[in-house]
Amino acid sequence: MLDLRGVIPAILTPFTEEGQIDEGSLRREIRYLLDEAGVDGITVAGTTGEGYTLDAGEVRRVSQIAIDEVKGDVPVVAGIIVNATSTAISYVELLRGLPLAALQVTPVHYLFNPGDDGHVAYFRAIGDTARLPLIIYNVIPWSNLSVALLARIVREVKWVRGIKQSDRDLHKVADLVQEVAPAARIYTAVDDLLYPSFVLGVDGTISAIPTIVPKLCVELWRAVQAGDQAAALDFHRRLLPIWRSVEAPDMPARIKVAVNLQGRSGGYVRSPFQAPPAEVVAAIRAALEQGQVI
Repeated sequence: MLDLRGVIPAILTPFTEEGQIDEGSLRREIRYLLDEAGVDGITVAGTTGEGYTLDAGEVRRVSQIAIDEVKGDVPVVAGIIVNATSTAISYVELLRGLPLAALQVTPVHYLFNPGDDGHVAYFRAIGDTARLPLIIYNVIPWSNLSVALLARIVREVKWVRGIKQSDRDLHKVADLVQEVAPAARIYTAVDDLLYPSFVLGVDGTISAIPTIVPKLCVELWRAVQAGDQAAALDFHRRLLPIWRSVEAPDMPARIKVAVNLQGRSGGYVRSPFQAPPAEVVAAIRAALEQGQVI
């Protein structure tokens, strides 16, 4: 079983204005998440981390930085978002030797769907090469893996030890907890519904909202684990307007605004994303104030 539970932010990747990885800002952000918020793990190179813009060398670099900063205190997961088995394996080979807890792997997703057998073969090939636990990042609308297919992959591919359910369907979260756990860890990435997801019995969350407001998410998780539903509901109500303010096609850019408004080190987005206009920044600020974060 994968030893990864609780609040695991899918962290952002700070870039300089020229589009290079801002290593100093990344280190400061990881230290904040660990020392100030008390998160239970770190995931790099996911969607929030603009992992789809990172080449294999950059994924290795942000993974190494995270490993250096956590100093073994919490697990580190690295994301792979590509569209071919050979490309995924090239990333895996470059990550070889790093003490990663798992790889978070998105199904192939460019326009077409390879079918159930293709998905099974994809995760098997990656796992056989990496020989590390895999977390399936089930997020692509037109390449979405059903609960039945996810259960099949867990049965047939020994490396798949986690499912990150990210398509906003809380019914699937419930079904995965019922039908796939405990053979694999179930993580919610339904950011606006962390509270009911936690109540349903997921193993934690790997998602964007803990990157924005990690303390609130950790407090929510702890409240649910302690059975304090009144406190948990209050944290949910504070989180909801914050998520609504960043939930948009330019979400990575908005998340960086939300982090920067708190005085942290979000950095710039990588082109072709652009900084949001002033009215969006104002709305995010208002949501953070409503959530009692600033």
